[in-house]
Amino acid sequence: MESSNFIASQTLSPAQETLYLSHYLPLVKRVVKQLAWQTQSVIDSEDMEQIALMGLLSSLRRYGEPDEQFAAYAYPRIRGAVLDELRAMDWRPRRMRQKAHKINDAIRELGRRLGKELAYEDIVRHLTITPEEYQEYLLLESASALQSLDEMLSEDISIGQHTRPLEEGIIINNSLRAALATLDEREQMILTLYYQHELSLKEIALILDITEARVCQLNKAIVQKVKVAMAQ
Repeated sequence: MESSNFIASQTLSPAQETLYLSHYLPLVKRVVKQLAWQTQSVIDSEDMEQIALMGLLSSLRRYGEPDEQFAAYAYPRIRGAVLDELRAMDWRPRRMRQKAHKINDAIRELGRRLGKELAYEDIVRHLTITPEEYQEYLLLESASALQSLDEMLSEDISIGQHTRPLEEGIIINNSLRAALATLDEREQMILTLYYQHELSLKEIALILDITEARVCQLNKAIVQKVKVAMAQ
């Protein structure tokens, strides 16, 4: 349950709303940039920006006069508005999800059979899958993993210390901080580059000198580690 501090104490005038929407537009741009790579096949950036803008407006009307805490309050709600819309659109078609599950099961079984962590070469050698299908699978799995992490982070922010400025990072809850401490240096770097520097997977791959496919694989591992650590 949210603190009563975040129930609007006054109604903003239309002129004030317009002013604050303009002032906090960078939050909207940030959300759109981060999510665009996952969703460009089903929704364009302009439509996503309108949805995010409505999330910002809703946050303003609920919060009231913005202060230094507002950005940290509004950001997860803007992301949530976009993610809710994407879920309503069923933006990952059922056929694609079923195909991804099938590939995932085959890869898991192959890994058990070979008794090692699979490389790309192992997968294309032993499974009937094209490079294009494998890349599509990785992107879908990575998008799903990051959405799961988005939801965990958003929940954490909503019950956490709203007084912490967004620029200090989104890691605010002790249990989440401890979970992220279980990640190795490269995994933590990926989260920093994605969430705080807002880089795409391709940009992250270039910086770390690994393939985009490897970034996708690491994203899945990161989310799994965080889930396990938080469950403990």
